[in-house]
Amino acid sequence: MDLLLTAGGLRNGTLREALRDMLGKPFEAANVVYVPTASVAEPGDHRWLLADMIRVQGLGWREFDVLELNGLPRRTVLDRLLHADVIHAGGGNQYHLARSITGNGLADGFLEALESRVYVGLSAGSMIFSQNLTAHSAEVMGDTADLHALGATALEPPFGLFDWYLKPHLNSPDFPERDDAWADRVAARADFPVYFIDDDTAVRVRDGEVDVVSEGRWRLSP
Repeated sequence: MDLLLTAGGLRNGTLREALRDMLGKPFEAANVVYVPTASVAEPGDHRWLLADMIRVQGLGWREFDVLELNGLPRRTVLDRLLHADVIHAGGGNQYHLARSITGNGLADGFLEALESRVYVGLSAGSMIFSQNLTAHSAEVMGDTADLHALGATALEPPFGLFDWYLKPHLNSPDFPERDDAWADRVAARADFPVYFIDDDTAVRVRDGEVDVVSEGRWRLSP
């Protein structure tokens, strides 16, 4: 299982090269499927989503597919995932994305697809693999409003692969409150490890081994 869990997407050469290495062939010889589901729960201007889709598409894939996880038959969704070499899940509301996977019975099939494909996450798309994606962690992170978006109250982690949690956008101009003092406060409340990563960083998971690739800043707490 190869995962490249970014905060800001494939924004720099180091992250793009990491993906190319994980893929093992040129982008021009591969198919990518872009999953925008997390963005649907976010209100307001979505030019950030369009910008990321253009960035990903611009890598020159053989085929660029877009797949919404809700509203399609389960088999159709899984077949589209299996048709891709790279599954890219975009940003937005991580809780909505997690519920879309569990609520549509996609978790097992999603994991099966990831056994032989590369997964790229952006922000919310990077946060769904932790066993600590729970109501408790929402309180720790100050994300309870996002948890309750669209009227939902319950949450089950779709995969629960890792005991650590990923929190994106450290020192991001788009999230000015997420500075080092904020990370200190969150780390003091958390009873689980947290990767705080900036928009030029990714946590990489390859065959169970975890490391960080970055042109920016990150920290692991505790």
